[in-house]
Amino acid sequence: MPAPNPLLIVYHSQSGSCAKIAHAAYQGACSEASVAVRVLRAWDACTADLTGAGGLLLVAAENSGALSGGMKDFLDRTFYPAIAADLVLPYALLLSAGNDGRGAKQQAQRILSGYSFPAATEPVILRGEVCPAHLEKAGELGAAFVAGLVMGIF
Repeated sequence: MPAPNPLLIVYHSQSGSCAKIAHAAYQGACSEASVAVRVLRAWDACTADLTGAGGLLLVAAENSGALSGGMKDFLDRTFYPAIAADLVLPYALLLSAGNDGRGAKQQAQRILSGYSFPAATEPVILRGEVCPAHLEKAGELGAAFVAGLVMGIF
């Protein structure tokens, strides 16, 4: 059975918190040796990166009750090109929230509903300062997402 296309992790981190979360998700995803895992900052990622992916894990923060600007920029830049290319990618969403995260979650889901990207999981909201439990949860999500790609669930 051929290896699935890579998992692409795209993150936006202003304070460094989401970078830590993305790294933990990466480490978890690397538990499956047959899947390549790429990590890109939202500012550096583009539609071409989506084209080569088999799944997309987005890691972003809640800023002022909304989705972080860098992640919003990434989604804005790739929205129409992804639709034009008929891209269909399962996605997962990890949010770091100083508040409750609901506004960022709703905004991200509203945007992503316009893509042909089915949600692989319910969004995961990590509330408060990044701690070992958050990093563990991110690693578990990375591992589970990659396992689902390998098994063809997503």
